[in-house]
Amino acid sequence: MHPALSVIFFTTLSGAGYGLLVWLGISTSLLQSRGKLGMELVSLQLIAAAIGIVLVTVGLLCSLGHLGKPQRAWRAMSQWRTSWLSREGVLSLLTYLPTMAMIYLLWQGKQNADTSGMLAVAGLLTTMLALATVACTAMIYASLKPIPAWSHPLVLPGYLLFALHTGAALLFLLMLWRLPDVDAGVGLSRILAVLGVLAALLKLLYWRETDRGALPTRGAAVGLPGREVEVFERPHTEANYITREMAFEVARENGRLLRWLALALFAGVPLLAAVAIQASPKAAAGFFPVTVVAILAGTFIERWLFFAQAKHLVTRYY
Repeated sequence: MHPALSVIFFTTLSGAGYGLLVWLGISTSLLQSRGKLGMELVSLQLIAAAIGIVLVTVGLLCSLGHLGKPQRAWRAMSQWRTSWLSREGVLSLLTYLPTMAMIYLLWQGKQNADTSGMLAVAGLLTTMLALATVACTAMIYASLKPIPAWSHPLVLPGYLLFALHTGAALLFLLMLWRLPDVDAGVGLSRILAVLGVLAALLKLLYWRETDRGALPTRGAAVGLPGREVEVFERPHTEANYITREMAFEVARENGRLLRWLALALFAGVPLLAAVAIQASPKAAAGFFPVTVVAILAGTFIERWLFFAQAKHLVTRYY
């Protein structure tokens, strides 16, 4: 499939934004049981919420660039009963409501029993809606049976895991910036390393299974299974929608190198950073920005491969 940059930016940025909102919602709900929070912690939550909203909004705007008529995007939301794309749009808008409520309550700075309860509820709703939105994004692709690499059971957990990984990286970087604690960097780096290793294992398993799953032969595509079928005349005289959008080719060697590069960035760098920070906790402030950039870059490459290496069954006729 053609790896449109608008869709890749959308899934990467919005995934990081929703992942950040997931962790923020969980932490906000849990912190309400601690009673009165310091201003440093409140400011951290406000900044994290603002960054999450910005990333989600930028990602959604990027997705409009892939539409033929972006001005009609609102109409897609009316098909939420049958369309995962429509459900994603509806949930993405609904996620703004508890997130903005959480921002408003934190901004007011009134910490009492009532506001603590409302913040806890807003945090939980933000977490659930953000996870549901990412799940709908994954199901847009996982529901497409004509593309075997997408119609795979690991697509959904993969999207969720990468959203949580990138979101955690952003939140942890903010925590070290706003709440400098030498000892905290060790634990946070370990979490990123574990998430990176889990993501790497999932992608290795996914790539192994998709590489083994051979596409139907040309003979099977035209109803002659078991026979050799040769193309004596192409069904087109020039490039068309099928060849542009569904017949993208990635050289096998290039694809393999990009896979290893993605693994090194989103899994290898966090693992090395965790080892380095364990040896020298004071180095966390220097390692974390590099780690976050590496995780985002690795996720971007992984997402590009997700689109570029997927083959539509219609290409069997071409």
